[in-house]
Amino acid sequence: MGKAKSLKDKLYGAAVMKMSFRLRGDEESPAFKFVYPGVLRDLELEDAAVEKYIEENRESVERAARGSTPAQGPRG
Repeated sequence: MGKAKSLKDKLYGAAVMKMSFRLRGDEESPAFKFVYPGVLRDLELEDAAVEKYIEENRESVERAARGSTPAQGPRG
């Protein structure tokens, strides 16, 4: 059995996914509207928490969404 993800790990994953759609201008796409609510439900997150995480970590989230992930410091 794998280690449970921390809240910050869940927020980071959801934020990167959302930002990848945002950077392409696809937040209104059927794909986003189908996938993102499921991600929130599966990770037990609220969109407002994801948005707050994006605001507080915009640079690293955008970098990861563009596909160039920096070395991550402690997120747990």
